[in-house]
Amino acid sequence: MTGSGAAGWFGVSARGWADRDVIRARLEAGADPNSGAYAFGGYDGKPLHLAAEWGTPESVTELAGHVDDVDAEYDDRTALWVAVFAHRLDNARALVAAGADPWRPMMAGWSPGRLALAGPAPDLFPVPAGHPGLSPAEAATVTEARRLIAALGEFDEEGLSVACVANISAAEAARRLAARPADDADVEAALDDPWSDFDGSLRIVGVTDVPGGCVVTQPWGYVPSTPEVTLPLSVGTVCYSMGANPKSGNQGAVSRDGVLDDSDTHPGGGDAGGHLTADEILAEYLYQGQAVAYCCAAAGLRPSDARAVVGPPDLWLRLPERDR
Repeated sequence: MTGSGAAGWFGVSARGWADRDVIRARLEAGADPNSGAYAFGGYDGKPLHLAAEWGTPESVTELAGHVDDVDAEYDDRTALWVAVFAHRLDNARALVAAGADPWRPMMAGWSPGRLALAGPAPDLFPVPAGHPGLSPAEAATVTEARRLIAALGEFDEEGLSVACVANISAAEAARRLAARPADDADVEAALDDPWSDFDGSLRIVGVTDVPGGCVVTQPWGYVPSTPEVTLPLSVGTVCYSMGANPKSGNQGAVSRDGVLDDSDTHPGGGDAGGHLTADEILAEYLYQGQAVAYCCAAAGLRPSDARAVVGPPDLWLRLPERDR
């Protein structure tokens, strides 16, 4: 027995939302296609929203044929908006075929159609006559995101931490951190095996000048993402930091003018909650799965390659002893 009504969707996994037979069997057993929030593994939404993100065109079409309103919103967004944001283009097409409106404004003014203009398939939907499309600033943001992601390329983020600081140089970063040049032997030892003297390795960071500011990095630890580093670096400017924790994912923070402005952020995590501004939603869309690029872009940094992140940095620094 699977139950009926909203409870009829209990136990449907991400894989289940992609299986038309599973969806059809639940509907036949009395599951309510218009039910409210349903959660699995930390994800929630109406059944059609979950199918839009995790399903297939077939499962989306099955559900869309049973709902009262294919454009019903959950958490300020329609299922079509969810499909576009998740880059599920076939699901988006299936929803439009079922009557969904690509140009319905939502989420700080981002309709599904306008959001698609910033994505990998800008011709996904015909643009209505007279529609303004992306603003010049938004178009420039899209162009820079594509350039930046390509410039950084792919690298292993696990265990890495970075602090992206606007408008200061590597030399100024060293001064603010009261750091001195690290001994070559200590750096080589840390690169070879940071765990042999982990406490000592945590005091070593790299710093590199990039257009727009500088990047502080540590390939083996979390220190550049701590207040010890980010608060002094952010005086008079802004610092976006991130630590790639193998257990809990990318943990970010924002410091402005020496004060922690936001914590427990998840750069590159694709959070498009209704609390975000229009610019923040665009950034979340463009930098999904690109945590370091997100931090660079948010701080206004424009590196031409990944050297500032993966090394070798301009300077290896040893931080003074402090309580962490």
